[in-house]
Amino acid sequence: MRDRTAGTAVRDLPGAERADSAWHEPLTPSVAEKPRVPEGIRIYVIGDVHGRADLLETILARVDKDLKLYPIDSPLQVFLGDYIDRGPYSRDVIDLLISRRTQCPMVCLKGNHEAIALRVLENSGSLQRWLELGGGDTMASYGVAPPTSADSSDAEMSVDALRTAMPGDHKKFLSGLPLSLTCGDFFLSHAGARPGISLELQRQRDLLWIRDDFLQYRGSFGKVVVHGHTPVGKPEILPNRVNIDTGAYATGHLTCLVLEADQLDFL
Repeated sequence: MRDRTAGTAVRDLPGAERADSAWHEPLTPSVAEKPRVPEGIRIYVIGDVHGRADLLETILARVDKDLKLYPIDSPLQVFLGDYIDRGPYSRDVIDLLISRRTQCPMVCLKGNHEAIALRVLENSGSLQRWLELGGGDTMASYGVAPPTSADSSDAEMSVDALRTAMPGDHKKFLSGLPLSLTCGDFFLSHAGARPGISLELQRQRDLLWIRDDFLQYRGSFGKVVVHGHTPVGKPEILPNRVNIDTGAYATGHLTCLVLEADQLDFL
């Protein structure tokens, strides 16, 4: 059994008290006091990787060490999406995730970068937008050069080369990613959730792309939303949400949040 006496409850985390005064409406008492996951479950939540296979390998080694030191009946590793683009090793990241999920319980959620990559594979007309978001780095990781002009035929040639270069299990991985996960008092998605709409009824676009309307909201979502998508200098902890996107591709810092019982820790 893991000793969590050194852990930190959400209410004691930096920023939680400051955010309380900004609430537009209170959280439900059970979530406000002690958000928790069910007994016997520990969730390791990893933020946006963005092609940094080197950082992913390091954090996975830490997870393995933690599990060896503190075994638990039902460990679960959850990845919040944006595995590709911007960093140099997108292909290697997907290889790592495909391999690892055959060895341990894992959920890989979809990010907006996976969504637009899938759109490009279906229709090269979306390629320019993907390139603006760092898709050229992903193409390069598969040995494919982005088009040298804006001509539609050049775009189609590049995308066709990517379709050929990308292994079938990578395409299957990208197309099979779920949008969210709920466990206990926590709701996990890539970007967040739209206020005022039940978590069960959230639209895909909001779960993958939402920013200001979600980030500025201080009311209750019914559960604590754990998300990435918007880079922050260090994990951002508020009573209604936790942001663990620490800009790994640029900062070299990939964050892993650990949820167990009513404790919230970091590796």
